Amino acid sequence: MTTDRTWRYDRYEPEREPLVEALCTLGNGRFATRGSTPECPAGGAHYPGTYLAGCYDRLTSVVRGERVENEDLVNLPDWTPLSYRCLPDDGPPGDWLTPDAADLRHYDVQLDLRAGVLSRRLFFEDARGRGLRVSHTRVVHMGDPGLAAQRTVFRAYGWSGSIEVRSVLDGAVTNAGVERYRHLDGRHLTDHRAGFEPGGVARLSCRTRDPGIRIALAVRTITRPARAARETATPDGTVQTYRLPVVPRRSVTVVKTLALRTSKDRPAADPLSAAVDAVTRAAAFPLLLSTHKAAWQRVWEQGELHVPGEPGRILRLHVFHLLQTLSPHTVDLDVGVPARGLHGEAYRGHVFWDELFVLPYLDLHFPEVARALLMYRHRRLPAARTAARLTGRRGAMYPWQSASSGREETQALHLNPRSGRWLADHSRLQRHVGSAVAYNVWRYAQATGDRGFLHSAGADIVLEVARYWAGAATFDPELGRYRIRGVVGPDEYHDAYPGAAAPGIDDNAYTNATAAWVLARGLDLLGELSEARRSELAERLSLDDGELARWEDVSRRLYVPFHQGVVSQFEGYGNLAELDWEAYRTRYGDIRRLDRILEAEGDTANRYQASKQADTLMLGYLFRPEELYGLFGRLGYALSDEVWRATVSYYLRRTCHGSTLSSLVHGWVLARQKGADAWRYCEEALLADVADVQGGTTGEGIHLGAMAGTIDLVERGITGLETGPEGLRVAPVALAEIPRFTFTLCCGRHRGVRLRILPGRLAVRVPASPEGPLAVVLPGDRRLTVAPGQERWFRL
Repeated sequence: MTTDRTWRYDRYEPEREPLVEALCTLGNGRFATRGSTPECPAGGAHYPGTYLAGCYDRLTSVVRGERVENEDLVNLPDWTPLSYRCLPDDGPPGDWLTPDAADLRHYDVQLDLRAGVLSRRLFFEDARGRGLRVSHTRVVHMGDPGLAAQRTVFRAYGWSGSIEVRSVLDGAVTNAGVERYRHLDGRHLTDHRAGFEPGGVARLSCRTRDPGIRIALAVRTITRPARAARETATPDGTVQTYRLPVVPRRSVTVVKTLALRTSKDRPAADPLSAAVDAVTRAAAFPLLLSTHKAAWQRVWEQGELHVPGEPGRILRLHVFHLLQTLSPHTVDLDVGVPARGLHGEAYRGHVFWDELFVLPYLDLHFPEVARALLMYRHRRLPAARTAARLTGRRGAMYPWQSASSGREETQALHLNPRSGRWLADHSRLQRHVGSAVAYNVWRYAQATGDRGFLHSAGADIVLEVARYWAGAATFDPELGRYRIRGVVGPDEYHDAYPGAAAPGIDDNAYTNATAAWVLARGLDLLGELSEARRSELAERLSLDDGELARWEDVSRRLYVPFHQGVVSQFEGYGNLAELDWEAYRTRYGDIRRLDRILEAEGDTANRYQASKQADTLMLGYLFRPEELYGLFGRLGYALSDEVWRATVSYYLRRTCHGSTLSSLVHGWVLARQKGADAWRYCEEALLADVADVQGGTTGEGIHLGAMAGTIDLVERGITGLETGPEGLRVAPVALAEIPRFTFTLCCGRHRGVRLRILPGRLAVRVPASPEGPLAVVLPGDRRLTVAPGQERWFRL
């Protein structure tokens, strides 16, 4: 049974194993290992995988006669394999046992979310009543980010003899976890060197093929009772074979402890020597487990969100996976937000715009981690400038998909698995990602009060993105407005006009509105800088009064199209054909990937008013109504509650939710509007991964943005929470299904502030500190304070 601190699967279902492996992944922010069963190699329902944050490799494959480059997050050598068979005194040797064996009688997987511990229990019994109970316990250490360990306990029932155990370190791994990528070259590791050290230590070194990151794993295997191993080194791994005596009612234990080191580590050292030294010095399993649990306790104290009932259980799982992917250890790394976590190979481990949904939680709980992730973008600012320059523009054009270098990693072709055809991929035209990066910088500074970052690295990003938008906008004298042409919006389905020879659509409302917002914030930022910093930036970036005047003009005269009294997704959207939604639902059932369905029919989504996910409505996710209306007002458009509600209603009927982010955004917008269907969308967002609503995609990696977004839906969406210069601003909306919850947050210099939300009531507790009182702004602009060491209750 799943509880609020555990996630459990109580039977073995091979078709469900990819989902179990993804949702039972363990990580510590530096690396993660999928929750695969140690008995089974990759193949069929099983796919072991270990992924190091920021460890990418670039390979070239041939597709349709063309050479195609892809940079992938690398699947590292598998440290978990452990195979075993029974050697009874009164019979012949048994088969090597796996969950697929006919003798399996019980199978149970339990993930302890509070402690970060994965347990797997199996019981086998043969036709003669001889039983074997196997218990695996695995951790990826949250305290020491280079360690992991796995303990296996065997117990015999009704027989005596031996258990033959093989402890394997397998370097013959490839990237093969996503079926539609398997035609591509996935052999990222080369130059394997395997061997052994005293004390039961197996070692393996290798490197990626390009750029040649050196990787070393050292695995110490210890048995109880202690026995020497028969050691065999293969060309790409090691095998340690043990023969361990068993008798009824006495357990046998095998512990594998991993140390992982690479040439990316700081301070620099030989990875293999460092790994061997670390695993030799590593504590025994009980102490490793104890220190690991203590480290998780510290993380939970800072990241806690408590929601009663089933939504709370799912939200705790979401927080757990977010903290495994982006932990306090992330501060020391040069990594971005991988859209599918460190849980699989979907999206090739790339960084998209998902930090837009992830950073709000980190801003409130782990601001140092949020800052580190923004620095990933700042370090790649030179690549973004180069990308803009290659299009003939100034400023910074961030890529839709980023990895190690910051260059555009979006594939040129993608496969439609429904039709089997390779199609041109124009998603790189989603230039709005630059606005997301600038937005994250601004919101981080507002939430944390870190003006030092905003005025230094943050200013570089915001001003260069603003410069790009000012240059991308072209003036249309007939409209008397600026236009941004040839882009793709968040919807992604519409990448060209019907019958057009060139890709891209014009004047995507989300793109244009957020571009105007960035330009306005750039001007605001220059206005608040010290004279010395402003002069330094103006000289370094060659900013002059003429360019700033253009920013001002474009920020007020960018074109946003309307039709039928609603905001148009893009110019001409209202002229597209209407889709017969009922006919397609009747014919296909699940139409989330409507684009693939239409293409397989020889049609295209470009012809229809049918969107993959929230596009225009993303504006309601980023901006409070008064902010959004003010943004449109600056552009010279009157956007009212009536028009916005009509816009929301219009696109709700024309969206198929082909992205896990879509239900989240719709739920957020409707919750803030107190819409009747709000919970329907919120619940779908909650279930996106645990129920694998996208039909098999979660096994390829979790959807980190959607998971983080559901947490943020509670913490900021339902509460109307903002932290900033005014202190803590709260404007809750009632959502009957989540009537009460508690969480801690950082607000300015105050850490560990606890909020409790109940129907009609709010409690704010501020820990004792030398800081001044915390300002709280309630609905109706009621302004109060809570002193350090005090808890106050307020009626809403």
